[in-house]
Amino acid sequence: MDIEETLQYFQDKEYFDEHSEWIAEHVEKHFPNEEVKVFHEIMSLDFRLHVYLIKPKSLNYNILLTSGMSTLEMNLPEIVEEKDNYKFAELMMLIPKDVEFNEVYTGENKNDFIIKMLKVTGKFPHHYDTWLGIGHTIRYTEDLDTYGDDTKFIGGVILPSATFEEDFTEINRNGRKINIYSFFPLYENEINYKIENGYNALLDLIIKNNCKEILDNNRKDLTIKKSFWNKLKK
Repeated sequence: MDIEETLQYFQDKEYFDEHSEWIAEHVEKHFPNEEVKVFHEIMSLDFRLHVYLIKPKSLNYNILLTSGMSTLEMNLPEIVEEKDNYKFAELMMLIPKDVEFNEVYTGENKNDFIIKMLKVTGKFPHHYDTWLGIGHTIRYTEDLDTYGDDTKFIGGVILPSATFEEDFTEINRNGRKINIYSFFPLYENEINYKIENGYNALLDLIIKNNCKEILDNNRKDLTIKKSFWNKLKK
């Protein structure tokens, strides 16, 4: 779509702006204000998707959480039962304590690729009139580009959080439900593996390799098996 088509397309959508307020109150309920920063999206041709950076003093990781994906309803196929439970979603990612960001997100600064993962994924279902839920994989581009020069990840999979309970990963209010899903970045081989073998097979790989929910930009490709000689070296 060109600029005019994009503007018109999103102007015609029904917005649930109160969801951003609900998310702000949800974050405030769980974390004190001094632990929270927001990367605001000021200008946008589609819809604004902000990202919270939460730095809990009591935890050994920080949290990135989107706010804006749920201002629009996702388009679920007829095959999905109980659609009201899956119409709205936000994304989060746990990141190491030593990951730092510039004061303003531009997409070009060091570690901005991490925020980009969430922003691109959060906008995907609304640009393509589809939905995202647990088990879905997404690629950054059709050409399998990485999210930036500092990473080899080219996409990711939507997972339930292994760290947080439903009191954080669900917002239930006024008869609506907003799910907060975990985004787990993937390499090209891993996405191909999921396409060929299915979500459960990929999940088994993640569990078998004891992968943490906290981002590891240098983790090994889960699909690469160790050679016989490498096993002997252990």
